[in-house]
Amino acid sequence: MTDAELLPLLARIAEALERLSPPAPASAALDAADAYLWHAQGARLEAVAHVNRVEIALLQGVEHVRDILLANTRRFAQGLPANNALLWGARGTGKSSLVKAVHATVNQETKGRLALVEIHREDLNSLPALLAKLRDHSRQFLLYCDDLSFDQSDTSYKSLKAVLEGGIEGRPENVIFYATSNRRHLMPREMIENERSTAINPAEAVEEKVSLSDRFGLWLGFHNYNQDTYFAIVDGYARHYGLKIDSDDLHRQAIEWSMTRGARSGRVAWQFIQDLAGRLGQNLD
Repeated sequence: MTDAELLPLLARIAEALERLSPPAPASAALDAADAYLWHAQGARLEAVAHVNRVEIALLQGVEHVRDILLANTRRFAQGLPANNALLWGARGTGKSSLVKAVHATVNQETKGRLALVEIHREDLNSLPALLAKLRDHSRQFLLYCDDLSFDQSDTSYKSLKAVLEGGIEGRPENVIFYATSNRRHLMPREMIENERSTAINPAEAVEEKVSLSDRFGLWLGFHNYNQDTYFAIVDGYARHYGLKIDSDDLHRQAIEWSMTRGARSGRVAWQFIQDLAGRLGQNLD
């Protein structure tokens, strides 16, 4: 087959394949939902019909940081100056649950004015494209990244730094950024020490990455719970869902459960409540 005959054949095959492949989903309208997921591939927003969250009244042991984050988010939703927030600390202590609960509370107060947009850490390089979609819209947008951290070779933190403060355009007035992390400085301690020990100018080498956490005006720390707080969380869940169990028995089982997990936290308490409800034959509605 000659080149002249082959090229039209290839063109027909390409057209046939395009007809077989489904069209890319369209990006959801910015007033279509209360929460969205950002997909860097395709640069589109996916509306979330139901957000997996806990009611703010059920979050125990975080009252101080809850009030700070609520006040900051309320100011932002009203169009007033507000800070980006970094929620850092022990695993399972309610960091991501608090962000989603605060959004739900403020969004209800403002009759849908505040939208939650989750972006995965791996997609931070696409932040400029996301901000271009959100900029100048009438709604306020809370960008949320869960479990944010960076390793030795990761350079996506530079995109985030520019968005938080350093870029020419800066952060749009209708966008705020909340992140959760197990690390206060968003990078492992051993990485910080390694860069200090190997760099020609140790201070500059560390400053480049550590300065990212300084872009967050609010640093809210979360710490492991004591037993009384752990019991308060378990009691709150049991009351809320109407679990039929004696208080002393509830606490005894809760202690046993926490010992098998080696920790007392909100996540451990919720996992215990799910197990307990299943054994009691009750639904968590």
